[in-house]
Amino acid sequence: MRQIPNYLSRAALLSLALVAAGDIVAANATAPIAAAAVAQPAVFARVGDSVITQDEYSAAFNVAARGKFYHGKPPENEIAVLQREVGDQLVARILLLREAKQRGLRADDAEIQKTVQSYEQRYAGSEQWKKNRAQMLPPLLVRLEQDSLLSQLEKTVRTSVKLDLTKVKAYYAAHQAQFTEPEQLRVSVILLKVDPSAPSATWKKTDVQAQDIAKRTRAGEDFASLARQHSADPSAQQGGDMGYLHGGMLPDGAQQALTKLKAGQISDAVRLLEGFAVFRLADRKAARLHGFDAVKVRAQELAQREQSDRAWIAFVADLKTKSPAQIDQSRFLPLAEQSSARTSPK
Repeated sequence: MRQIPNYLSRAALLSLALVAAGDIVAANATAPIAAAAVAQPAVFARVGDSVITQDEYSAAFNVAARGKFYHGKPPENEIAVLQREVGDQLVARILLLREAKQRGLRADDAEIQKTVQSYEQRYAGSEQWKKNRAQMLPPLLVRLEQDSLLSQLEKTVRTSVKLDLTKVKAYYAAHQAQFTEPEQLRVSVILLKVDPSAPSATWKKTDVQAQDIAKRTRAGEDFASLARQHSADPSAQQGGDMGYLHGGMLPDGAQQALTKLKAGQISDAVRLLEGFAVFRLADRKAARLHGFDAVKVRAQELAQREQSDRAWIAFVADLKTKSPAQIDQSRFLPLAEQSSARTSPK
């Protein structure tokens, strides 16, 4: 499912508020008053009568980059994409806050105080928090109030979507894979373990032993008895019976071997990371689509989520169309397709 932009998550916004406030404190302590009065901040974007400065954008981008890339060095195109995403989120935030205020929404003061108290407890032992609390708290409160308004607005838009039974059934019909129980295999195994660092001679010897066990089981010896005698898998006490498994629960090599078997058949020796294994397929249950009545509640939830996502995306897009932003993209890295287009021969 498509991931919906969160217009800077609450955690990111709180971090941004603290970082920005900390920067302001540091700047005020070092910058001459006259210089601060004369300097005009560079503008990143104009959204109606609102302005996003380059400093605000840079702070938001740094928070987003740390959260997404950690300490790694991402490809330039990923940075280029993130630059645009952050700018888009900041613009959307202004438009959404404006819409929330026009609708007369009010911040949840009780929830805000609860969040502030959690910060007070979390940073109770922080000397930086104690020293700068008076300067850091006001912008934090502003952010929390904004978050509250945005949350209420989003909830209002999403819950306005109403689906009747016909639409839920249409979703079920179009997404049957989500309501299908995958194929299940009842599998038994005899595992001969080999240390990954063991010499090749040990691996070859174990391979021969596993092949011999496979031949003996095919010749009629009891698989369960051999599993109890030789298998190093936890299922040995159950005669190697691992129960019913579905796709993805076994390594690729084992899954491929089982795909070729019919119920009652035994595989060749299969090399795995931990050694060699012989598998017996006891039963195969075909994939089964659950009837609508059995999954109606789940179908309703998924259909509602999909439609509310679409409604929210359309709502934000409509706000942007009605109030286009002027964004300075001069500092953005070129996107890969744009870069390749410039270098391609004419």
